[in-house]
Amino acid sequence: MEYPKDLHYLKTDEWVKIEDGVATIGISDYAQDALSDVVYVEFEPDAGDKVEAGATLATIESVKAAAEVVFPVGGEVLELNTALADSPEKLNDAPYGDGWLAKVQLDGEPDLSGLMDAAAYEEYCKGR
Repeated sequence: MEYPKDLHYLKTDEWVKIEDGVATIGISDYAQDALSDVVYVEFEPDAGDKVEAGATLATIESVKAAAEVVFPVGGEVLELNTALADSPEKLNDAPYGDGWLAKVQLDGEPDLSGLMDAAAYEEYCKGR
């Protein structure tokens, strides 16, 4: 399993990377492994929508299960990775690369107090 150190993680297995006021969001390597082969991704919001932390970002369906993905931070949705509609397997192949889900313009400084760093998330995953 990979746990990139420059990301923050939710207990629901989303990750967020913040650069210059923009948050890139995806699911963790742990999540894609647990889901197995992803076959479908459906986004809840549209680009331009305002969202709050905890709002539904997407539903991901795999051969094993369906999972809801939430926003770890709030702001305006700048971009959704619509390429996942045609290539949902990117979530399995590169969850921290081409398999990102959304980019959000933050409303000021995000509250990251409820998120884990890589070391804490790795420990959390080991205990499951």
